[in-house]
Amino acid sequence: MFKIFDLALQLNGYPLKKAKLKLQTIIAVPNENFDDFNEQRKKEIVNFHLNNNAFYKELAHIDSYQNWSDLPVLSKRHLQRPLSERLSNGFSLKNIYTNKTSGSSGDPMVFARDKFSHALTWADITRRFLWYKIDFNHSYQGRFYGMPLNFLDNKKIRIKDFFSRRYRFTIFDLSDKALEKILSKFQKNKFDYINGYTTNVVLMAKYLQKNNKVLVDICPSLKACVVTSEMLFEEDRILLEKQLGVPIVNEYGSAELGVIAFENSDGEWQINTETLFVEILDEKNQPVPYGKEGRIIITSLYNKANPFIRYEVGDYGILDEKSTPNKPILKKLIGRTSDIAILPSGKKSPGMTFYSITKKIFGDDGNVKEFIIKQVETDVFEIEYTSETTLNTFEITKIEKIFETYLEPNLKYIFIRKEKLERGKSGKLKQFKSYL
Repeated sequence: MFKIFDLALQLNGYPLKKAKLKLQTIIAVPNENFDDFNEQRKKEIVNFHLNNNAFYKELAHIDSYQNWSDLPVLSKRHLQRPLSERLSNGFSLKNIYTNKTSGSSGDPMVFARDKFSHALTWADITRRFLWYKIDFNHSYQGRFYGMPLNFLDNKKIRIKDFFSRRYRFTIFDLSDKALEKILSKFQKNKFDYINGYTTNVVLMAKYLQKNNKVLVDICPSLKACVVTSEMLFEEDRILLEKQLGVPIVNEYGSAELGVIAFENSDGEWQINTETLFVEILDEKNQPVPYGKEGRIIITSLYNKANPFIRYEVGDYGILDEKSTPNKPILKKLIGRTSDIAILPSGKKSPGMTFYSITKKIFGDDGNVKEFIIKQVETDVFEIEYTSETTLNTFEITKIEKIFETYLEPNLKYIFIRKEKLERGKSGKLKQFKSYL
């Protein structure tokens, strides 16, 4: 059978076949050998970047790998330099994959992966989805993610989605009227699964509950729902299971690292040990015991283009006491929740809307480094930000126009420049907060 997803990756220069073979060798490592295998992988990626990446060598202050604990813990702020200054020798825009983080932590960033690492990331993701009989080559996805609203970029995304066997719903308006249109689409199409931001899918489930409907009755082909990017609270899981009528799969990941943890068929949030090394550290960068809360620190074991070594993702988490080196289980993730903006027209915009807005506003060398958006009245938003220079009239007008496109006209914006922004317990900036 024709495998369009695999073919698309291979035609774009991503060696998927080679990556799948590599993934199988990683999976085949015996449990008793896994610690030594992991130590060797850590040593190889660190020495590669020390020898080929001046940016990382400057940060690490060492010549060769000796002790893992000697390596610095990196934050997004360390990596907020032009991508050209962070690439390893032998890599350029011609032979890498690049993208931007959403900025949900308040620190948007451009990142890169070498083509083999990107293929390996996708090989691992597709393997996990197959646990639920979801095949990216054939299964049809209902996608609850952000998308550009300008005509050209919108059409590009629609074409990409078409060849990727998915349909992307517009999530910037999830009013009852908009949700009714979404349900109509489910009624007319044989979707195999849902993939999207937690808050958006929960809003749809609440609408289904209010109207005494179950989604699998409307769309019998539906097999599963994968929620990602935000916290899935237990009460929301119960609601989703009842109103969607299919298994709910909890994914924890990031754009720059891929899947960090993915719920297995036993209901465990299984950490990705195939392409990543995940640590839980205290405030002094010391490992905490299983069952104790700490900062989530991640190393990308195969990305040679852009160093993500002991990289702090901005979340706190707890590893389950039953974890083992080759099968760590994420017991709890702390943070990653977002509010919903209710606008004067009655339109509801999930907090993830603001993550999409930041993709438009902040680039690789953007003046604004951190920001918090607060809805203080129905039509008034305060935007607190840190920057090298105060936003000028032109920049403010540009930002206001982008907000108008994604939200609605006649809203008021108050821009407040600050030296430092207040962070939550998790260490992340809660990018959007409603005070209504």
